[in-house]
Amino acid sequence: MADNEHYWIGFDLGGTKMYAAVFNDELGMRGKERKKTKASEGVEACFGRIKETISMAMDQAGIGKKDLAGIGASVPGMLDLNKGVVLNAPNLGWKKVPIREELENKFDCPVVISNDVDAGVYAEYCLGAAKGAHCALGVFPGTGIGGGCVYEGQLLRGLVSSCMEIGHMPVAPGGPLCGCGRRGCLESVASRLAIAQAAAAAASRGDAPHLLEVAGTDLANIRSGALSDAIKAGDSVVEQIVRDAARWLGRAIAGAIDLLAPDIVVLGGGLVEAMPNLYVEEVTSSVKEHVLPSFQNTFKIVAAKLGDEATIIGAAAWARKAILKL
Repeated sequence: MADNEHYWIGFDLGGTKMYAAVFNDELGMRGKERKKTKASEGVEACFGRIKETISMAMDQAGIGKKDLAGIGASVPGMLDLNKGVVLNAPNLGWKKVPIREELENKFDCPVVISNDVDAGVYAEYCLGAAKGAHCALGVFPGTGIGGGCVYEGQLLRGLVSSCMEIGHMPVAPGGPLCGCGRRGCLESVASRLAIAQAAAAAASRGDAPHLLEVAGTDLANIRSGALSDAIKAGDSVVEQIVRDAARWLGRAIAGAIDLLAPDIVVLGGGLVEAMPNLYVEEVTSSVKEHVLPSFQNTFKIVAAKLGDEATIIGAAAWARKAILKL
């Protein structure tokens, strides 16, 4: 390999799986590895798996520690971005975990941590649906609803933590209880969990026979693919539930457009991957209804392009930018 070649690790730590990949300076992937997270085994065991996953990806790429320019680690939850500490990640059971220090000690290179949605949006800005945008807003509905924004090539963030918690924008005063303890947050009416609850009720009433057949009424089984299949099979009630949720999403995005004036809005996550046309169509219609007239024709709403790879690409790309001060 060339002496001036840099290699970067993109690492994504999720509640159920972890994923590491090696990239060159042009963000070409050279090796990758996945493992189950198994967070219930404890922090120390989890770190052992993290280090093993990264090492195996490096082995695939044929590089050693001396070839690494940096690691980008994407993590869910509340983060201290400056100190590289996971303050609270409920899906992992982590509190005050110094992930940057652990990885720097193991791999002898700089480590940059980022929020998982921020990393996904940054990847779409670098290589995907928002490539080259002046301002790219990303909204990813799933179990929760995450947001991120790249403005003139920089990720928007707070002094210490990430920002763009669009899932907790209040959109339905006095509405359903949200996981954060407040009522009427966007997540309470537009997340996959909210959709699944309404769809399960419809199935139990006999209004969604196809969904009842393939997924029953257990919320754990009513995932994005099952919802999409039920709609294709003719469950019109399920389709209306999803469209209503997408319209709530559009209402919140309209408010964000009024604040940020993005030229591209990227919709991602499992729900959008399963039903891209429905989401783009319904969100666009809702945004047009609620956004300021002066912004009506200043943006485009598109589905994300990079899928599962977005977070590792974005984590590596953001680490490269931060470490090389590009």
